[in-house]
Amino acid sequence: MRAIDVFHQGLEHVICAWQVDDVIVDPGPESTADTLLDAIDDEQPRALLLTHIHFDHAGAAGALVRRWPDLEVWVHERGARHLVDPVRLVASAKRLYGDTFDALWGEVVPIPARNLRVLHGGESVDGWDVAYTPGHASHHVSYRHRDSGWVFPGDTAGVRLPPGALLLAPTPPPDFDLAAWRASIDLIEAWEPQTLAITHFGDYGDVGEQLDRLREALTYWSEFARTTDRAGYADALRARAGAILSADDAASFAQAMPPDDQWPGIDRYFERLRQGGTSR
Repeated sequence: MRAIDVFHQGLEHVICAWQVDDVIVDPGPESTADTLLDAIDDEQPRALLLTHIHFDHAGAAGALVRRWPDLEVWVHERGARHLVDPVRLVASAKRLYGDTFDALWGEVVPIPARNLRVLHGGESVDGWDVAYTPGHASHHVSYRHRDSGWVFPGDTAGVRLPPGALLLAPTPPPDFDLAAWRASIDLIEAWEPQTLAITHFGDYGDVGEQLDRLREALTYWSEFARTTDRAGYADALRARAGAILSADDAASFAQAMPPDDQWPGIDRYFERLRQGGTSR
């Protein structure tokens, strides 16, 4: 197992791509692809395993397929069409990020459908187990490497920088789903992971403690969101990070999980419930 820090925007401990034998789990954004390529000596992996298609996890996938046209990309069925045709996804993101989009995420290159291994959850393929783990995103999967017992849960196990004093759940819109996330945590726990290898950031062996802390964080911050607005929620997140982390780590944490982006996802979830919609 190898953690590759891609130094997003020049900061360490923001985005981690994982190299496991001949595969890469979550290559990160295209804007940091050169860092990833240098780390793997420009050697083609057998496959890219995407936990979900958010740009910080999967943005480089298309550019890597363009570089290596036979590269296989694993993705959940709900995200596959956006990899083949990312126009709407990019347009939506550019409304949010504006002129900063290119610097943050780089070029989003379409991936031919023939390169995709489309997942549903429940597969066991080439030494990997796949679970459908929504909550952070409706198209989220997690992977267990059977030989080692390491689990790669993307954002489902939260954001936690070394040494790990602060653990929070990233809740951007539009897909945050509290009930689904709780079920996904239970599913990951049932795998009895040896280690959790997370994208933001690092590997942790205190699996039970981390998942319990994540459950507590989801409950606390979801309830808190109902008592405040976007600005108040973001200020509270910054205050919590500033009280626990060094200035450098707080900056990395804020880049991995931008405080201003978190309240709208929770508010949207509870609004759906108020309107009588389902939680999924």
